[in-house]
Amino acid sequence: MTAQSPETPDLLAWMPSKDAGSDEILDSFLRFIEAKGLTLYPAQEEAILELSADKHVILNTPTGSGKSLVATALHFRAMCLGERSFYTCPIKALVSEKFFDLCALFGADQVGMLTGDASINHEAPIICCTAEVLASIALSEGDAADVDQVVMDEFHYYSDPDRGMAWQLPLLSLPDTTFLLMSATLGDMDALATQLTDFTDREVAHVRSAERPVPLQFEYRETPLHQTVASLAEGGQTPVYVVSFTQREAAELAQGLSSFAFTTRAGREKIAAELRGIRFDSPYGPDIKRLLHNGIGLHHAGLLPKYRRVVERLAQDGLLTVICGTDTLGVGINIPIRTVVFTKLCKFDGSGVKRLSVREFKQIAGRAGRKGFDDRGTVLCQAPPHVIENRQLEAKFADNPKKKKKLAFKKPPEKGYVHWDEGVFRQLIERDPEPLTSRFTVNHGMLLNLLKARANERHGGYGALVQLIGRSHDRLPEKRAHRRHAKQVFQSLHEAQVIHLQPRDHGGQRVVVDEDLQEDFSLHQSLSLYLLDALDLLDQEQETYAMDVISLLEAILEHPRPVLYAQERKVKSELVARLKAEGAEYEERMAELEQVSYPKPNADFIYDTFNAYAAKHPWLSGDNVRPKSVAREMVETYSSFSNYVKTYGLKGSEGVLLRYLSQAYKALLQSIPERFIDDELLDALSFLRATLERVDSSLLHEWEALRSGSDAAADEPQITMAVQLSRDPRALRARIRAEVHLLLKALSQEDYEEAAQSVRVSSDSENVWDEGRFEKALTPYLKEYGEPPKFDHRSRFSDRTLVQEVGTRQYRVRQLFDAPDSDCTWFIEATVDLDGQGDLEGPLLQMVSLGE
Repeated sequence: MTAQSPETPDLLAWMPSKDAGSDEILDSFLRFIEAKGLTLYPAQEEAILELSADKHVILNTPTGSGKSLVATALHFRAMCLGERSFYTCPIKALVSEKFFDLCALFGADQVGMLTGDASINHEAPIICCTAEVLASIALSEGDAADVDQVVMDEFHYYSDPDRGMAWQLPLLSLPDTTFLLMSATLGDMDALATQLTDFTDREVAHVRSAERPVPLQFEYRETPLHQTVASLAEGGQTPVYVVSFTQREAAELAQGLSSFAFTTRAGREKIAAELRGIRFDSPYGPDIKRLLHNGIGLHHAGLLPKYRRVVERLAQDGLLTVICGTDTLGVGINIPIRTVVFTKLCKFDGSGVKRLSVREFKQIAGRAGRKGFDDRGTVLCQAPPHVIENRQLEAKFADNPKKKKKLAFKKPPEKGYVHWDEGVFRQLIERDPEPLTSRFTVNHGMLLNLLKARANERHGGYGALVQLIGRSHDRLPEKRAHRRHAKQVFQSLHEAQVIHLQPRDHGGQRVVVDEDLQEDFSLHQSLSLYLLDALDLLDQEQETYAMDVISLLEAILEHPRPVLYAQERKVKSELVARLKAEGAEYEERMAELEQVSYPKPNADFIYDTFNAYAAKHPWLSGDNVRPKSVAREMVETYSSFSNYVKTYGLKGSEGVLLRYLSQAYKALLQSIPERFIDDELLDALSFLRATLERVDSSLLHEWEALRSGSDAAADEPQITMAVQLSRDPRALRARIRAEVHLLLKALSQEDYEEAAQSVRVSSDSENVWDEGRFEKALTPYLKEYGEPPKFDHRSRFSDRTLVQEVGTRQYRVRQLFDAPDSDCTWFIEATVDLDGQGDLEGPLLQMVSLGE
């Protein structure tokens, strides 16, 4: 064994010689543990010994019981054997956290990441990635994949209705891989263990333990929620994670708690220092910032990702007293929580309101208790609100029997409620999690990927899909249904001319993907083939062609329901106001309102073409198109993200809107063949891209980095943003035009805050274009013409927007104003320097001048 050296990462210093056997590798790792002053729990020791014996391991131990150390043992063993190991989990934040942890242990050159800011060090012996990335590798490469050992963290996601397939695919496609499946809430795993043994011809060891390093204590409270939280803070039981199951309830609770003082002056100063430089520039931003300054975090999927990350960071630093959220912290990065409070034990699951499953309850409850800080963690459950109110009413008149008999007790809610009490709470504590459920599915994207990857194999991509179905963890009747569906999917791809049959040299046929499709063409949505069919029915000479393409695309995307509800409310409000002004009677107004919904451009065309398409494709019988106008409305009105949020009152759902626009942008880029993309549609794409960049670029950069790096990773493992932008000059110019048009739109509305957010923050203190400078620069124009500059479709003509390349990756931009005076000589002048601007997150435009 090599001697320790402070100049190398810890674990590399303990690696034995290259020809070491399993016993010597195990001995080296155990010596490392001993040198660290750590003592293994029995379950940790058992799991590490089973991995050393070359077995698969299912590790089912509570949160905080050291599963990560077992995973480290797997990576160490793989590296010692000259093998490649993968760490995979459900969320990108946890992937990123594990990446840095493993870099500290093994060295940055030994660890790569296939998600995050870029495809980093993709050939490293240790790779961190999300489950979907590993599933894609397994699907496309099968048993030829360079994947020797895999850690699948939070493996209970195998049962997730939407994402469970990604957790099953590696288990069906990598027969020579050793798996470590880890979770605190697995349930009965016997069937899955048998299936894994049969496929890999290797034994599976199931290591279980219910012993927690930090024991939990459970309490049932019948005090008002605000009183409960306040008492926990006063009693030193913080940080407190208060779990609601709707975003609205979490936000309302955070707002209600803001009247309490949850942090000291010194704490507020520390928080202010941490928040310095962070832009809370969306409509909901100031509210989030105010809560944070009071030691209150808000965390749910309706927030922008950048706000959730701030809450996570402050919580990790111990600066937040209370976090109000949905169950988004039930799985994720290591956030220290002492007390978990359940506001209820039921939630809406997409089809109806139901009690929490044992797995859901234990996954959230397991966050309580900080190892190294707490002797025990606390899990509280609130009684139903009506029960609490009735208890208070009883107590108030306990000494007055006559009044007590006449009390009118509050009844349970008629909607959105399923009863729970202390007995239900105790059952969730004592019962084991439910067995995992297979989520195997067959879709167009899966078959398309297999056809691309396995075109030259003997059985081809379709044969590979049939084999996958046979190995799936479903029952025989379900497998037969999958085979029938696979046949229909194949036929539909062939009829849509996405794939073609070609004769082989030695007889038979092979399947090839249409060569005219872009290289990363993808069928993300189940209705993508309808989209391809309907695009051929549009007239590219029509003035509305680009918007009609967006409408077709939006019709196959899932609904962003909070956005659509807001659109409908606004339409109905405007209709009621008009009808009242016209003197319409109440009954007439109500009848009119019944006919009103959110905007659905081209709905008749979309429904008619879809019905005709579905008649030829019976496999679509369970799906339908969903016309709407969110992305289209923003493009048509050139509305900024902030203005759109303000228009529809979407402050609490900014994250929903951002995710939807991101999905629409990605789908437009990957699902619309290039032959359908004209200049106007390219401008619309660039507008969406610029909008996403200004709001929160984290999701966008990650996807674009992986997309651009997919074909060039071998030569450029870390592709700079400047290189990515420069690769497509036409798209770059469209993006520059979109950014300068957004700036002109803001000036046309005299929205100087929006204008300042449309340009880069200059490092030159003498060239800072803030709200005040834009207002001062435009004032002479307003005095001369009496109104702000116009912004309409003419403003976006090529003769009004001039983009000139003036050097390598350097551009000068001039946007002419449209004013009542045809001789107006006012313009915006800006530059874009892809190499000289450093971090390219945010707008590309660097202001030069605004004037004549």
